[in-house]
Amino acid sequence: MTTAAPQQKAKPRPQGQSQFSVAWGQFRKNRLAQTGAVGLILIYLMAIFAPFLAPDGLSSYSTTDITRFQPPTPIHIRDPQTGALTRPYVFKYSQQLNMDTFVNEYKPTSEQCPIYFGVRGASYKLLGFIPGNLHLYGTGNDQQGCNVFLIGGEALGRDLLTRTLYASQISLTIGVGAVLVSTLIGLFMGAMAAFFGGVVDTVIMRLVEVISAIPYLFLLLLLRSVFPQNINPIFALYVILGILAFIGWGGLARVTRGQLLSVREQDFVSAAKALGAGDGRVMWRHMLPTMTTYIIVTLSLSIPGFILLESGLSFLGIGAVEPYVSWGSLLAQAQEGGLSSLNSRPWVLIPGFFIVFTVGCFQLLGDGLRDAFDPRKRQ
Repeated sequence: MTTAAPQQKAKPRPQGQSQFSVAWGQFRKNRLAQTGAVGLILIYLMAIFAPFLAPDGLSSYSTTDITRFQPPTPIHIRDPQTGALTRPYVFKYSQQLNMDTFVNEYKPTSEQCPIYFGVRGASYKLLGFIPGNLHLYGTGNDQQGCNVFLIGGEALGRDLLTRTLYASQISLTIGVGAVLVSTLIGLFMGAMAAFFGGVVDTVIMRLVEVISAIPYLFLLLLLRSVFPQNINPIFALYVILGILAFIGWGGLARVTRGQLLSVREQDFVSAAKALGAGDGRVMWRHMLPTMTTYIIVTLSLSIPGFILLESGLSFLGIGAVEPYVSWGSLLAQAQEGGLSSLNSRPWVLIPGFFIVFTVGCFQLLGDGLRDAFDPRKRQ
């Protein structure tokens, strides 16, 4: 009598993973990169909902009681007499000229200004087309001096937090838009040079050399001097950065050309040509996708460069100017104060923290993406 051997269960075949799934698994192990991504999400949400988060309008200020560089107003939650918990409030401030230093000094009075949430205030358009006038918080009091300055005021007595929130919209969107334009042009020109070669390659590479020889600073000054004085400053800033993006694609085009020259000789490109694929399909569907990882890393590292460029332009006075504002133009006010911006009103330097924070988050995210897509650094 024979017995049948028990059948062994077949082991499941390992599932293949795409390049993006492997990179995502590696990215999830990098805590610093995740911190940078979360920080960027928060900073962009802040920019999108800036009109709602800001307690006041962009250019709202008093023409009769100007409080220049009013210090931050502490928020209190206890009654000063009984010590019991109460609605959050701030004290109304009064200013008095110091006859020794000839500087206005701010001192809190005994008048309390309650803070309310979801108050009606200055009108705005969320995302550029959704009208509203609801603000996250405010005193709900039209009396002069009852203001909530969480991070202090600026030169005209306007809330610095409100100005910083609105400034993030210009500083963040311009960086992304300029990088996208520059990246698309660089990829297209580099792919054409690598794919067609010959005269096309020579012309594009000579054009890159000519563009790289143009001094950016003199070009900026020349472009700004061409525009009339009454032109919209935001339109002028977008045009200037658009031109810079248009001439800033040379480096990416060179890298794209170098990498695609090696890809052009691969078997899958020859197979696509043999099957009758046209030049456009071979370039966009077979060759350029090999640059995906490089493009992702380049985008994450190039955006902070344009943010710093826009901040520098606004700091020099050829970027966002009144009635608009950016992080760079806010720092220009701190520079005008000299040493007093450090010892007597250090809160005017807070917009610089937002620049450093945003650029740092982009750097952390870019390093994490580079490590995630690099097979030599996978854990």
